[in-house]
Amino acid sequence: MNRFSKREKMMLYLAAAVIGLFVIARLIIFPVFDKRDQLERLLDAKATTLVDIQDLAAEFAALQERSDAALQRVTQKEAGFTLFSFLDRMAGETNLKDRIAYMKPSSQTRKDSPYKISLVEMKLQTITLEQLVLYLHRIETDASAIQVRRISITKTGKGRMYIDAVMEIESYTT
Repeated sequence: MNRFSKREKMMLYLAAAVIGLFVIARLIIFPVFDKRDQLERLLDAKATTLVDIQDLAAEFAALQERSDAALQRVTQKEAGFTLFSFLDRMAGETNLKDRIAYMKPSSQTRKDSPYKISLVEMKLQTITLEQLVLYLHRIETDASAIQVRRISITKTGKGRMYIDAVMEIESYTT
């Protein structure tokens, strides 16, 4: 080492220090920061996944609540309930009984369910829209879990003030 001058020695030490710092940075510091960044990205992804799971859990709870309420309405129907007689009674209460062209009852049983679906296809003739809305409101807000599956409305009569409505109404029974 005596072969080098003081200035050359200083340059060698400085070069060794720079190379040493570069090696330390490349082998220790950069990998630590890269790992930290990778863990932060992973943490963000996991936080997003957790939010999604919480949203799905809330949605599932709401669906479960609706399912339980619907099941309760189906199982709490009065003994001897029939959809046909219920619809006939509601037509009487809304003064539409004389406007019924036909009522065709039927039922379906699903293989994967203990419940039976009662169906009634019904046609109301020459009624006003207000009468139809009142009738639909009465049957769908009843606690008997009745719903209109399909409805077809056509204008009819003089001045087209009146309508005809063909509906398919269903209810689940045990």
